[in-house]
Amino acid sequence: MVLTAVLSAIGVVGGSMFEFTIGVAKVAPMQHLINLVSGVLVGPWWALTQAFITSLIRNLLGTGTILAFPGSMIGAFCVGWVFQKTQKLIFAAFGELIGTGIIGAIVAYPIAKWLMGATGAIFLFIPSFFLSALVGVVFGYIVLQSIWNRVIVPQKKRLGIGDK
Repeated sequence: MVLTAVLSAIGVVGGSMFEFTIGVAKVAPMQHLINLVSGVLVGPWWALTQAFITSLIRNLLGTGTILAFPGSMIGAFCVGWVFQKTQKLIFAAFGELIGTGIIGAIVAYPIAKWLMGATGAIFLFIPSFFLSALVGVVFGYIVLQSIWNRVIVPQKKRLGIGDK
């Protein structure tokens, strides 16, 4: 629970510091980095909780958009679920890319059309969501690889889980 709160705080601050706009979406690669780290370290449900808390706080502060909810929450859950099933970091990274970059973008489209009055095709959302997720996943993967032998491997040994 504490790790989820800390990751949410990092997501709020980092998401506000490292963001850019592509099309109608305000993309924050830090959220995708946090989603990957969160999904791997705390599992799908706590990762989903982290993504919701981060999105909610960023929206309340005016530093995020309503599109953060479907994108980040689906991606975070996918990361945790895929990692839980495979115990492979690379597959978890693809979970974020598919969960946020594709599924989250598709789910965000009707929300943007209804609440934000966005016009255009659904496929305008996928490139912006995917690019944001890709940047965050690359950096998240590097972070997790750097702590793998000190944090993840001992935890997996303690729990009796297989290799990377």
